[in-house]
Amino acid sequence: MANCCQDKSCEVNTLRESHSRVLWIVLFINAVMFLAEGTAGLLAHSTSLLADALDMLGDALVYGFSLFVLTRSTRWQAGAALAKGGFMFLFSLGVLADAIYKVLHPVMPGVEAMGIVGGVALVANLTCFNLLYRHRSDNLNMSSTWLCSRNDLIANVGVLLAAGSSYVLASRWPDIIVGTVIAGIFLNSALGVVRQSLRVLQSPVAPTQSPVGPAAIRLPKNESRNP
Repeated sequence: MANCCQDKSCEVNTLRESHSRVLWIVLFINAVMFLAEGTAGLLAHSTSLLADALDMLGDALVYGFSLFVLTRSTRWQAGAALAKGGFMFLFSLGVLADAIYKVLHPVMPGVEAMGIVGGVALVANLTCFNLLYRHRSDNLNMSSTWLCSRNDLIANVGVLLAAGSSYVLASRWPDIIVGTVIAGIFLNSALGVVRQSLRVLQSPVAPTQSPVGPAAIRLPKNESRNP
């Protein structure tokens, strides 16, 4: 086994196994939180919790995409990352639509439900973030997956801030403002992932094998952390 681990093929296989294990864990966490937040959102008539539940569902689908392309070529990874960027873009549009709806149809959010369930979601997403953090620069697939987790944390903190501000001020505006900011962050990340994915897909010399390890397409440090 010691001799095997000196070989590049063993290094790649070890990295794949690590990626697969992490992705299955975060997939399970997001699926459970989708059910929990969705149920709480329906019972509390909370648009914010329902939106965050849909985000959890989107992430579960994202991690499913990542598992599907884990042993495939770099172009497959780029295609999956492009799909993930599309999901992020659609969710940002959903947040903007929700903010516009609240401007046109004034309604106070269920701040208690937002605070409690939002806190649980924050813990869940912190767990996912920590699991994915060490793999964020491994390749395009894991980098875009980590970005989804990072955006979830930002959204969770935003929901908690909106809940607290709405409670103190007895106003719907904190929820609308925070929602708009979250939408902007999602749009920026989505466009960054889409741009990088298209560069890989359009490159005539992009490698078609070894989706992880030394031959994988790797994001520059500045782009992998801040698209």
